[in-house]
Amino acid sequence: EKAKGGIGLTMFGGSSSVALDSPAAPWNQVSVADDSVIPFFQSFSDRIHRHGARLMIQLTHMGRRTKWDTENWFPTVSSSPRREPASRTIPKELEEEEIARIIRDFAQAVRRCKEGGLDGCEVSAAHGHLIDQFWSPSVNHRTDRYGGSLENRMRFGREVLEAMRRAAGDDYVIGIRMSGDEMIADGLSQEECVEIAATYARDGLVDFINVLGGQARDDMAHAISLPNMSFPVAPFLHLPSAIKREVEVPVFHAQRVTDLATAARAVAEGHVDMVAMTRAHIADPHLVKKLSEGREDDIRQCVGAGYCIDRIYVGGDALCIQNAATGREATMPHVIPKADVRRKVVVVGAGPGGLEAARVCAERGHRVVLFEKNAVAGGQINIAAKAGWREALSGIPRWLVGQVVKLGVDLRLGTEASEDAILAEAPDVVILATGGAPSLGPAKGAERAVSTSDVLTGKVELSGSVLLFDEMGQHNAASTAEVLAQRGCLVEFVTSDRLLAQEVGTTNQPIHYRELYKLGVVFSPNLDLIEIYPEG
Repeated sequence: EKAKGGIGLTMFGGSSSVALDSPAAPWNQVSVADDSVIPFFQSFSDRIHRHGARLMIQLTHMGRRTKWDTENWFPTVSSSPRREPASRTIPKELEEEEIARIIRDFAQAVRRCKEGGLDGCEVSAAHGHLIDQFWSPSVNHRTDRYGGSLENRMRFGREVLEAMRRAAGDDYVIGIRMSGDEMIADGLSQEECVEIAATYARDGLVDFINVLGGQARDDMAHAISLPNMSFPVAPFLHLPSAIKREVEVPVFHAQRVTDLATAARAVAEGHVDMVAMTRAHIADPHLVKKLSEGREDDIRQCVGAGYCIDRIYVGGDALCIQNAATGREATMPHVIPKADVRRKVVVVGAGPGGLEAARVCAERGHRVVLFEKNAVAGGQINIAAKAGWREALSGIPRWLVGQVVKLGVDLRLGTEASEDAILAEAPDVVILATGGAPSLGPAKGAERAVSTSDVLTGKVELSGSVLLFDEMGQHNAASTAEVLAQRGCLVEFVTSDRLLAQEVGTTNQPIHYRELYKLGVVFSPNLDLIEIYPEG
């Protein structure tokens, strides 16, 4: 879909495993560990090339950053037997013959990529994968020729890249993805990362360098390295900029570059040579085509919700919080076809669901009337966007409203959709998109409580000590706790779950924890709400 949308280069398979002891199963990765993948590559590359785009894959060995109890039941391995908090594995220290075998695995993997018609590959040495497990002093405590000095710690990566070059030849594109600063006290410093990049580039080992910030050894580090909407746009652009000044090869960057204006500035100011907009293309795979056609206002901009990545990390498909077609292209088109018969459609409710229904119906060529009883469209997203760092969610209804107005939808704000009002339109189809109402739950005395919606909308003003009970595990309770604590309330967060915001994914949940800890919120997990007394 991105190739259809005008993208120049698309990278897939992040991260594809080169060996059986780097299992593909935990995150539904592609296995490049044997030749059976070549026909798939050939078919896929033909489909991408048909639309004028180029195709690369990201290759890696995960090292300790994976699971052992998967399809192959091999022990996890690393430069040293240091446990990784994120994967909770204690790896086996690689022996030299095993290192040699993994180097051969990388070489065979790039051969398969070339035979499969892929235009190149990117070796992942970021996010705590095996190569940077050798680089980083936080992991590598070896005393042999693969440990100690930075030169020794770089040896494994050097030998991997040399073997890949021998296998693929000088005419094949091989790049590397790496951190520009691990941002941890015992990790790789920015200076060391610049030296690694400059050395590999100077020695002709890489054709490009893709730079990001941070690493991912634990939940908070993971959330920082995959920045959500709580971060400013392009928060780590200074890191590729520093490396670009020291190398002659092209430098890429991809970390919360959500809009084309930011991407253009990054290139124009000389920070990078190419911008990789991963999540932006998940939100709108046709953004390049829309730009070239002068349709910038039609680009659906990523808001940084992290829903796509959070799904991947629990083995799900990479879906989008605002673009329902992403990940469902086989059954749901991004470009809406015209209907054979034009109809009159009434949509009730201008929240995100109603707005999207109105947009799609209008794209189909139908005449659409959209009723919304409130003075503004957006529904419950407007409430969610009032909470602390989640204001960027407001971009979802803002884009949808712009689209329905442009498409000629009759948007009637502040208008109740009564039976008479609906029948007066003589509709062929009525779509109810009125959303849900907050529930106070089944506890005895629940009528004495107020909802998170009441707090976020300003319907009630709370002060003093507040007990907030959550049994949903979503954003709303954590966001409300943050708002109350910022207003000076003493908040105790009680939940029947074992964790705060248990249903929230790994790019978002740690940020909730960080903000609530800073505000002094008290956590009481594994408790149920039985009764609310009049005395409080």
